[in-house]
Amino acid sequence: MKIKNIVLLALIALLMSSCYGYRQVGLLQERDDLPQYDSAVYEPYRLQVNDEIIYRVVTMDETIAKTLSANSNGSGQYANSYRIYSDGTVDIPFLRPVKLVGLTELEAQDTLCKAFREIIPDADVKLALYNKKFTVLGDANSGTYTIYKERMTIFQALAMTGDLMNSGDRRHVRIVRPRGNAEPEVLEFDVRTNSIIDSKYYYVYPNDLIYVSRDSGSFYKQSSYSGFLALITSSVSLLITVLNYIPGVW
Repeated sequence: MKIKNIVLLALIALLMSSCYGYRQVGLLQERDDLPQYDSAVYEPYRLQVNDEIIYRVVTMDETIAKTLSANSNGSGQYANSYRIYSDGTVDIPFLRPVKLVGLTELEAQDTLCKAFREIIPDADVKLALYNKKFTVLGDANSGTYTIYKERMTIFQALAMTGDLMNSGDRRHVRIVRPRGNAEPEVLEFDVRTNSIIDSKYYYVYPNDLIYVSRDSGSFYKQSSYSGFLALITSSVSLLITVLNYIPGVW
């Protein structure tokens, strides 16, 4: 009987600890034992070295419009991308090098518009960041994804990947954020806590790399109770078979 009791207690303990629960994988939790992050003011993205921009010039002068259209492969829309060099400038056809590093998209658009109006008085410029993407690695659906809106949140970014795997370590999610010619910034946070909203970890920026490591305890866990029960059933069957061959155990 002692053997039976020991086996039963072991199975109960294993059952309680071998499946993922809300505390381990749930998001937006309000718990005192989770990190509490301070709110931070949202800062718009500023262009960095190696960023690429695309632009379109609108003018009523048909001759100039045709020239600009021919230079952009005749599309009349956004065409070639232009990289920001290490000195912070871009080389735009018909213009002197224009410094855009450190500017927001709107500020860069105004700067480029002023530069074009020196040669085209009625020029209007529409500018966008070409490399507006982020990358996900680790225990998630790894890949590179497009930032489709202003102020994309970490939850929206993870939703685009299909959410984190249960084995992902939600306590130590990392964002590696490039800073031009400077060393990248590494932000580490617990994605489960409700206080992440409006904190410095909440928004995803272009060129961010989101890394989700594997939880060290995930080897012993099952994604669902059905999978766990199947594992336990086969293990118990094997155990009973072995014990039946040991005289006097039962």
